[in-house]
Amino acid sequence: MACAAQHDSKTKLLDAALQVIRAKGYAATTVEDICSQAGVTKGSFFHHFKSKDDLALSATAHWEAMTEGFFSAAPYHEPSDPLDRLLGYVKFRGAILAGELPDYTCLLGTLVQETYATHPDIRAACDRGMSRHIAELTRDVEAAKKLYAPKARWSAESVGYFIQSVLQGSFVFAKAKQSPEVVRENLTHLKRYLETLFSHPRKLKGANS
Repeated sequence: MACAAQHDSKTKLLDAALQVIRAKGYAATTVEDICSQAGVTKGSFFHHFKSKDDLALSATAHWEAMTEGFFSAAPYHEPSDPLDRLLGYVKFRGAILAGELPDYTCLLGTLVQETYATHPDIRAACDRGMSRHIAELTRDVEAAKKLYAPKARWSAESVGYFIQSVLQGSFVFAKAKQSPEVVRENLTHLKRYLETLFSHPRKLKGANS
C-alpha cells in the first residue's frame, strides 16, 4: 500500500507540473506551486525529485507517454489513404482546442522557449519529444508524397517540421491573444496548404472550409 501511495503522489506531482508549467511558464513555477496543485507536501516532492529541474525532465517523459497514447488512439489513423490521415490529423488538432490555455498548449514548446539556453538537458528532452512526434507525422507525409507528389523536391521531414511549427507558433499567439481562435484559423490555412502541396484529385474539395 505504501508503494502504491508513493506512486500515486509522484503521478500527482507530474500531472500538476504539466498543468502549472503550461499556465505560468517554467521560470515562474515554484515547487510550492506544484505541491499545492498536486495536493502533496514538499517532503513528498523531494522524496521523488531532487529539484524542479529534475521534475521537469521527468515531466517531459510523462508528457510524451500521455500524448503518445492519446494520439495513437485518435481517429485520424483510421483511413487507408495517408493524405486523409494527414488532413485528419490537422482536423483532430482543431477538435481538441478545448478548455483553458494550459489544457491544449504544449508542455515541450513551453519549456524549450524558456530553457533552451540555460538548461541543456531540458532542451534536449524537449527536442527528442517533439522530434518523435514529427517522425510519426513524417511517415504519413512520405507515404502521401509517394502517391500524390512523387517528383516533388521537398522532403517529407521538412513538411513534418512545418506542421509542428505552425502549431507551436500558433500556441504562442494563443497565449498572447488569450484565445484559441488564432490556432483554429492557422489550422484552416495549414489544411489548405497541405491540399495544394499534393497533386490530389480531391484537393479542391472543401477548399473554402
